[in-house]
Amino acid sequence: MIVPDAPQRRIDTIGFIGLGVMGDPMCGHLARRSGLGVLAYDPRAEPLGRLEALGVQPSDPPRIAAAADAIILSLPDGKAVESVIAQLEPHLRAGQCIIDTSTSPVELTRRIGDRLAERGIDFADAPVARTREAAARGELSIMVGAAEATFARIRPILETMGSDVTLCGPVGCGQVVKILNNMLLFQQCGALAEAIAIGRRNGVPPDVLLPTLAMGSADSFALRNHGLKAMLPGLFPERAFSTRYAMKDLSYALDMAAGLDVAGAMLTMQRLRQAEAEGYGDLYHPVVLKVIDPQ
Repeated sequence: MIVPDAPQRRIDTIGFIGLGVMGDPMCGHLARRSGLGVLAYDPRAEPLGRLEALGVQPSDPPRIAAAADAIILSLPDGKAVESVIAQLEPHLRAGQCIIDTSTSPVELTRRIGDRLAERGIDFADAPVARTREAAARGELSIMVGAAEATFARIRPILETMGSDVTLCGPVGCGQVVKILNNMLLFQQCGALAEAIAIGRRNGVPPDVLLPTLAMGSADSFALRNHGLKAMLPGLFPERAFSTRYAMKDLSYALDMAAGLDVAGAMLTMQRLRQAEAEGYGDLYHPVVLKVIDPQ
C-alpha cells in the first residue's frame, strides 16, 4: 500500500553517490552553491580527497542513507543504480528523497519509484545532458521525472548543477527524454561522419567542411561539440562518454521502441558495435568516424 501524504522533511543534508566524469563536478557545485551539508561516496579516494576541500564529507552508502535528507545518484548504468538502491533501502525512512541523475532503463526506474513510494520515500529520475565541460560550469540540462510536489522540493538542489531543469512528467519520463536525446545525438554523429567521408573524397577537407556547415542550416550542437572538437582534430579520449556507454544508452532506446520501425537507431547501433569490435569501445563515442571513414 502506498503511504499517503508521507512527511517531507526539510533538506539540510544531501548525500551524493558516484563521483565520475559528471558526478565529480556536480557534487562540487552542490557543495559550493547549496549551503547544505554534503556527504559523498565513491570507491575511488581521489575525487573524495579533492571534494573534501569544498567541505564534502567522505562517507558510505549505509551512513548516507541514515543521515541524508536527499540522496543523489550519479552512476554508470541501471545495474549500478539497482545495486546501490539495494544498499540504501534497509536504512531509508519515510520523508527522504532519492534523485537518480544516471541514465537508467525506464522500466527499472518506475519499478524503483513504485517500491520507494510504498514506504513514503520520494523518488525522481533526473538524468543530465550536455558535455563534461557543461558539468564543470554547472550548466547541465537536467530532465526530471517526478511528482510535481517532489519536483518543487528538489528543483533548488538541481539548479546548483544545471542551468536548465525541466519537469518532463511523472517518474520515468526524465529517462525517456534523456534516452531519446542520446539516441538523436548518436545518429547525428553518424551523419557527421558520413558528411566528413563524402566531403573528403570529393575534395573538401573536414577543416573547411565542418566550420562552413556550422554557418548554415546544418548547424547543430553535435556539429559544434562532437564534430569540431572531436572528429575534426581526431581526439577520442578515454574517460569521456565511451562507445560502450553509447551502446548502453542506445539499447535502452531500442527497448522502448519495441514494435516500431527505427532503422536509423538500429544502423547507429550496428556502427557502434563495429567500433567496439575494432578496439574503440573505451574511446569517446564520436570515434565511430573511424568506422565510417577509415584513414
